[in-house]
Amino acid sequence: MALICAVAVNRHFENLDAEALGEKILLVKEVMAEAESLNQLRARLDDAMRHHPDLGVLVSDTAGTPLYSRGSLRPADWAAAARGAGSDRPVTTKAEDGRVYRAIRSPLFQSGMMPRTEYQILITTDTRVHVRFLSFMQATLWVYLALAVPLCALVGWWVARTGLAPLHAMKAQAQAVTATRLNERMPVDSVPVELAVLAQSLNDMLDRLQSDFRRLTDFSAELAHELRTPIGNVLTQAQVALAQPRDAGFYRSVLESVAEELDRLARTVADMLLLARAEHGAWLPRRAPIDLAHEVRTLLDFYEAPAADKWITMAFAGNAQIQGDVLMLRRAISNLLSNALRHVPEGGDVRVEISESADEVRLTVANTGPDIDAAALPHVFDRFFRAPTSRDAVASEGAGLGLSIVRAIIVAHGGTVSVSSTGGQTRFTLVLPQVNTSALTGRA
Repeated sequence: MALICAVAVNRHFENLDAEALGEKILLVKEVMAEAESLNQLRARLDDAMRHHPDLGVLVSDTAGTPLYSRGSLRPADWAAAARGAGSDRPVTTKAEDGRVYRAIRSPLFQSGMMPRTEYQILITTDTRVHVRFLSFMQATLWVYLALAVPLCALVGWWVARTGLAPLHAMKAQAQAVTATRLNERMPVDSVPVELAVLAQSLNDMLDRLQSDFRRLTDFSAELAHELRTPIGNVLTQAQVALAQPRDAGFYRSVLESVAEELDRLARTVADMLLLARAEHGAWLPRRAPIDLAHEVRTLLDFYEAPAADKWITMAFAGNAQIQGDVLMLRRAISNLLSNALRHVPEGGDVRVEISESADEVRLTVANTGPDIDAAALPHVFDRFFRAPTSRDAVASEGAGLGLSIVRAIIVAHGGTVSVSSTGGQTRFTLVLPQVNTSALTGRA
């Protein structure tokens, strides 16, 4: 950098010297044109160059004989300058005493002096002032550079450390996240705007991880609780049977009870596997056109016998075409009907209604009977949940997974499920997206 600056300044000085020397050439020519004698020429040139001690002037004839000489150059230096000086731009020349100067000469010039002949003008200027200035400037630049490099390095380190401080804070927060400390979050308000979006995205990711981890923990606890009862029953019955010799009838009854418990256990495991696959996107419905009214009528026919045992009236209205997995949707509707028949009192009613609009299809299963407690309504679709009013009466009939399976199936089809229970009537509503059945038929 210092070298570049020195070259630029030196070139600037060369331009200044070229202008100054060119002006002095014109001045000497003007004096020679007006001088009437050699003595008058010398007197006028001495007077003109009195205030320019750094300039040297040599006027000589064609034979090289000096007519006027001013300056500290030696004759050999004058001769060298005359041979090397340019006629348009100054040429830098080094004298025998080590001084550096620039010289410029004019082409042959015919003066008005007597005798009339041609003369050559050579003018030089000493560059000692320029050299001293360049040396001082280079030394100053090197000093500034020596101070600026460590200063810039220090400032750069401080800026980088300050700018990366939010990232270090986020790193510390991320390292603090463990399986037991999923509530840690990245600082959003205390970081620059550029990093706030990243911090918020990481916080959203941690929210999802915490939610999934909580669901997994709850799932494990619920599953262990539900499996403990049938396994305990099987173990107890086996221990009782082995405690002492029994007859064949007793062993048969024990095996029948064990088979019943194992069947319940197998159904629970299968239902939990279905829920796990549905909630994590591992199960996708095989979509095909479905006549929803036909499926509902088929299921009502299936439940006609148990409904008749309790003098329950079943009714159906509506019609719609949807797209979905027929086996899964049939299971969801079957779970709702089974749940309704389980909780409706004798002589009650169960009604299924289907309605459709341009965007959606609604299927509602309503039954008469005691209202579900308002505090329990938000949890009826949770795994292993049983309403308090029905826990004692029907706890042995299911594991509390039926409504959870209904929700998982409907959500996998892009729909929603809701429940309301007021005025002695409980209503479960399935909402599924409407489809163009004619287009589906054409693709099939």
